[in-house]
Parts: sequence; C-alpha cells; structure tokens
Amino acid sequence: MEIEIVGRALTTLPEDDDHPYRTGPWRPQSTEWRADGLEVVGEIPADLDGVHLRNTENPVHPATQLYHPFDGDGMVHVVGFRDGKAFYRNKFVRTDGFVAEQEAGESLWAGIAERPSVAKREHGWGARTRMKDASSTDVVVHAGQALTSFWQCGDLYRLDPLTLETVGTSPWAPAWGVSAHTKVDERTGELLFFSYATEAPYLRYGVVGPDNRLKHLTDIPLPGPRLPHDMAFTENYAVLNDFPLFWDQELIRRGKYASRFHPELPSRFAVVPRLGSEVRWFEADPTYVLHFTNAYEDGDEIVLDGFRQGCPEPPDPRGDGVYQRMFRFLALERLRTTLWRWRLNLTTGRVKEEQLSERYTEFGVISPTAATRPYRYAYAATQRPGWFLMDGIVKHDLLTGAQEHYPYGEGVFGSEATLVPRAGGTAEDDCYLLTLTTDMNEDRSECLVLDAARLSDGPLARVRLPERISSGTHATWAPGSSLPGWRG
Repeated sequence: MEIEIVGRALTTLPEDDDHPYRTGPWRPQSTEWRADGLEVVGEIPADLDGVHLRNTENPVHPATQLYHPFDGDGMVHVVGFRDGKAFYRNKFVRTDGFVAEQEAGESLWAGIAERPSVAKREHGWGARTRMKDASSTDVVVHAGQALTSFWQCGDLYRLDPLTLETVGTSPWAPAWGVSAHTKVDERTGELLFFSYATEAPYLRYGVVGPDNRLKHLTDIPLPGPRLPHDMAFTENYAVLNDFPLFWDQELIRRGKYASRFHPELPSRFAVVPRLGSEVRWFEADPTYVLHFTNAYEDGDEIVLDGFRQGCPEPPDPRGDGVYQRMFRFLALERLRTTLWRWRLNLTTGRVKEEQLSERYTEFGVISPTAATRPYRYAYAATQRPGWFLMDGIVKHDLLTGAQEHYPYGEGVFGSEATLVPRAGGTAEDDCYLLTLTTDMNEDRSECLVLDAARLSDGPLARVRLPERISSGTHATWAPGSSLPGWRG
C-alpha cells in the first residue's frame, strides 16, 4: 500500500473535547490522504469498476455557542475500484466559508442550533442567510463531476470525482442556492433540484440538462416558509412536499429559527410535470419525511415510498441537558421512522397510505436500475438507540414483507450505502452493496463490499483505509465509464 499525506486543515478543536458529536465515532479528521493499493481482506470482485463517494460533517473549529453535527465542514471520501484493486482519497470541500475560517482560525458563522445574530460575518448562505454553507450533507455525480450540497441550501460545489480537488461552484444555481438531495436521472442524464427560503414563493424546483445547463426553473408557491429536506421523481413528474413541521414565522421575525410540528395540518405533496409549472397538490396524514427511496407511475397513480415519522416532534426530555434535548430529533426510535408508501391518484386526487415495515430504518437506497420503476427491494440503515449512528443495514422485500438484517457489530458504525449492479446481472438485487465503516474496537475504517442478494453472508471484501474516519451520512456511486479520465 502506498500512502501519502497531501494536506492538513488548521484545527482549533480542544484536545480534551467532550462534545458527543466531536468524539468517539464522530471524532473529526484534519488530514487529507492519498492511498493506492489498499489492503484488502477477502477479494474485490473483478467487475466492480468505479467510485464510491461519501460526504461527511467534519468540524475544524468549535462552534460559537452550540455545535450540531450537521454544522461540520464538508469532507468527501472516495474509494475507487479498478481491476480488483482499490484506492482512497479524502479532501475538505473548499467552500468560501471553509477558506475564510481557515484564514481566521475560528468559526465565523452561526450553526443550526444558534441564532443568526451570533455570526461574526454579515454575509452568509442558504435559507437562514447567516449560516455557513458547509456543503457537508450530500454528494452526487452529474456530467462527470461530483457535486456536494448543504441541507439548508447553498452553492453546489463541483469536485473532480477522482482527485476530489474543488473545481468551483455550479454557475447555473439560483440566488437562493440549492438544497441537498439533488436527484440524477441516469436514463436522461438530467439533474433535478429544489431550493427554499424564508421569502415568497418559499420553494423553487429546477432541472439541469446532461450538458450542465439550466433548462427549467419554476416557483412552487407555499403559504409560508417550510423545511423540505428531500424530493422524488418519476419518469414524467417531480414530487415535492409541504409537511406540517416548519419554522415558526413569528420567531423568524424575532431572529430565531425554531421548527414546530402542526398535527392539525395535512402533509401535502406537489406533483409537477418534469419540465412544467402546473402544480397539483395531494393531501395526506400529517407527518414529516427526511428521505424518500423511490417513486414511479402505476396506471393513474404515482407510488411514492419514503420514511414516515410517527412522532416528528419527540417529547422534550427535560433535565437531560441542552444537547440531549436538541439531539432527540436524530434518534429513529424517538421519531418512530418506518418505511411507508403513499399512492397519489392523478384521476381522483385521493391518497392511499400503507406502512411497509414496522422496523425503524432510514437512509434508504435502491438499485440504480429500479429508479422510477416498480421495484422489490429497498436497503436501509438501522441505528444505535438514542444516537445518530448507523449500526447495520436491512434489506426490505416489499413484495413479501421479509427482511434480512446485517449488523456491523458492537462498536462498528456505517453510513449510507450504495448499490452497484453486477456486470451482466439480470435480477434487481444482483448488485454489490458498499458502505464505509468506523470501527471503534480496532480503531480503523473500512469500505465493505457485500453481496446485495445475500446480505447476511457478510462482506466479500473489507478494504482498509489509512485512518479511522468520522461517522458520516450520504453517499453515491459512479461507474468508471461515466468518469472522464478513468482509464487515462
């Protein structure tokens, strides 16, 4: 294995840090690595060809007042597979905010749990305007470049998907910025996105062509500021949302940002033609959804699957401290998050709902070949009770209701998985499943390669990384054939 340190960030975090999301599995990194010929336990499948990318919230400075794990600076990890071998790179996303704080040696913007007034810089980004655009939430690959994004909107940062060098920002992004969870339609090469703000019309939806040019942008009028986190799409439609968990407008006028759940209001889904502006609204039972898994058209209906929260506003555990009260929104068993299905009837306007599983899971992924199509399998993360730590993965069989669970093991935590169809595969689950793990027992991180059809058999290969990495969230896969210079 050839290992080289290629960079280090200036960090001012204390050595005796005791914050629960800056220690243990969430211990941040400051070193950027280049490693080739990674050590492998097992054997990398010969037809695994491409890159697995994962974004990570990775702080380098203490918060001004209260640190939330979603405030961390964006760091992208890539594990590349080619000819039965693997390489690794990791780099901070060089956002304008990251660069400014590296020069200042301190935090300059407010975090999610802080009032905007604590920011030391007037200019900020995103829906709250005075936050830093950390670009630390999501990552996708579109038009040959990796794009990182922030969940409260900001610039889309473009990275070389092999070296992770920051190239710049997407020039087509609207003034509000772009939210995390942009969607890439592999069949058309289009990128679908949304952005939101505290000013009317509050929500916008757009489409970027495979040539990386903006081809559509339209307003989705709402009655007030909302907190959408994800969207879905079918072959012909985009599906956006207006959930009854949103900012208190009166508090916004006083410079505070606190969300409230309004159970007396319905959940609403906006169905919009892919390149159209006519919005049709559908009402469902009140809830909140962080992530959707898939959507497709079935006759007169749009079938929409995602993770419904049974308790979007968990009871406040008074006496447990400010952090435990704040972090209750990160625990699946408190939110009661389960896989759910909504059927939106385009003829009658009615909505039918169905619970697909009673197990608490989140961060669902499917085979790329199943997107916008009727499908059978969804793979989702389980969570260590009380913590934002993924401790295993479940294969949901949506046809039979069966579930197959692969636990990572005590003290081992993963992140969102990616699915890679096997060369010549015909079955929907004829895929490899990849995820990065943080092993507190062995003080190491690995990229696991599993057989998606036989999940409980365990890894086909464990690819060892040069450093134990911080626990993280969203990931994506890009085949080598889609990457410029992959075989160069």
